[in-house]
Formats: sequence, C-alpha cells, structure tokens
Amino acid sequence: MTPHSLHIATVSIEALEARMAGRLASALTASSAALPHDVSERLRVARDQALSRARRSRLAVASAAVSAAGGTAVLHGGPAGGSGVPKWLSALMPLVLLIAGLVLIGQLNVLEQIRVAADIDAQLLSDDLPPAAYADPGFAQYLRKGPAP
Repeated sequence: MTPHSLHIATVSIEALEARMAGRLASALTASSAALPHDVSERLRVARDQALSRARRSRLAVASAAVSAAGGTAVLHGGPAGGSGVPKWLSALMPLVLLIAGLVLIGQLNVLEQIRVAADIDAQLLSDDLPPAAYADPGFAQYLRKGPAP
C-alpha cells in the first residue's frame, strides 16, 4: 500500500467515523430531553472523558507520524530519543546494503562458476580418454558422426 493510498483510506475512514458520530450524537440529543438531570449529568461526564481519550489517542498517532520522516522510518528514537544514528548515515544505509548485496551476489556467481568448472575437470580427468583426445580435431568429427557401424 502506498503512502498516498494509505492516506486516502485513513481520510475516508475518518470521514465515515465522523458521519456516524454525528448521527449518533443527534439521536442522543433528541432523546436526552426526557432523561432525569442526574442521568444527563453522568452522560455529560462520560462524554467529556471519551473526548479526552480521543484527543490523547490522536496526539499519540500524531507523535508517531512525527517520528517518521517523509514516509521512511527514522532509525533513532524520534525527537525524544536524542541519541542514535545520524540522519546522513541512516540515509546512506540502504545504499550500503544494496552494494553489499550486489557484491555478495557477484561472489556467489564466481563460486558457482568455479564449482561447475571443477566438476567438468573432474569428469575429464576421470574419463577413459586422455585429455589430449578432446583437443584432436578428428575427435570432434567422430563425436558428430558417431561410431562407425
């Protein structure tokens, strides 16, 4: 999921939640006139508590978003962490890992070529024919035509 589509999904969920909350609030307001005073007072206190919890959760989400820099995770503890990896080093780390991966792939490729060459050499040396027979031009024609009947 791209950051843009994630933002659109978050906005649409927030809009749906806001619409649902508005409908619920209007239904509760319409029926609250018939409630006794003590019940309405308890509901007001509960509403205030719910709103303060919602504000705290929004602040927690906002502080988590601050610890991300441009959609990439920050390698230090965020603004409160203070210590950690410098920004320039965390920016170079993916490049260093990519180069290390390419070098490793190259080394593995060379090792595979060496292994294949060693297998061919082992077959040549363990064969009944001497290695000089493979260099003979007549031997190549013999292999193409096959043995005489």
